[in-house]
Amino acid sequence: MNIRDLEYLIALAEYKHFRRAADACNVSQPTLSGQIRKLEDELGTILLERTSRKVLFTQSGLTLVEQAKAVLREVKILREMASNQGKEMSGPLHVGIIPTLGPYLSPIIVPAMKSAFPELELYLYELQTAQLVDQLAAGQLDCGILAFVKESEPFIEVPLFNEEMLLAVSDKHPWANLGTLDISMLKNEELLFLDDGHCLRTQALDYCLSVGAKESPHFKATNLETLRNMVSAGVGISLIPKLAAQPTSGVNYLEFCDPKPYRSIGLIYRPGSPLRMRYERLAKGIDELMNNKEGSDE
Repeated sequence: MNIRDLEYLIALAEYKHFRRAADACNVSQPTLSGQIRKLEDELGTILLERTSRKVLFTQSGLTLVEQAKAVLREVKILREMASNQGKEMSGPLHVGIIPTLGPYLSPIIVPAMKSAFPELELYLYELQTAQLVDQLAAGQLDCGILAFVKESEPFIEVPLFNEEMLLAVSDKHPWANLGTLDISMLKNEELLFLDDGHCLRTQALDYCLSVGAKESPHFKATNLETLRNMVSAGVGISLIPKLAAQPTSGVNYLEFCDPKPYRSIGLIYRPGSPLRMRYERLAKGIDELMNNKEGSDE
């Protein structure tokens, strides 16, 4: 048994599919499947119920997955302790980031962080919130950048910035030229939202339901780009985070009067990590960068 075998097992538990788990581990499906069988032979127990459609874990398998996660967390700590013997801001750093932030925040922060910390090797992984916190807890990530939610509370939360939410409407919408509006105007309006799995959906829904707005039953988007294009086509209106409010033909972005809806963006990492100062310095660098950007945009 080796650490890589445990990583295969955890990936299989996460994806419930041999090919997707193998892709996530950057190995072939036969390699992953063979190593899992070797692990079963070594342990003398059946870990999986293999069917043609899906992978089911036995009770022994589920128990081993949880123990494997604990082992990998300890291995991660050992590696962090070894890494901490060198320069504080050097070596690899694996960072998860949610999809509603990744395409818009990464191009801003990555060049700046590479310039500020040239010996730091940044690896970014775009993951939905549930996947991000699971992989962080399992030691597969060093830290994560996301909108704070209940699932992030068990970790150390370092606030970065508050991201304002704008209302995206078609340029032919009656509100298109308002510039600003009161959020109470959304009462009885139908809005377009992302599908389940995005924390932005929950946050936007909370704001809208609190003022009497409704979700459109006719359409859900898997990403913000699709959502914006549907607004441009006149299908509906939607809340869009300010960083994602890219100029788009046929779309106008409206700011809300105070109080403005927003989401709290921050960096999270595991409590007790030996690399705490590394994460705190990274967070400080991002915080300063975004504050300076906000000042230059005004």
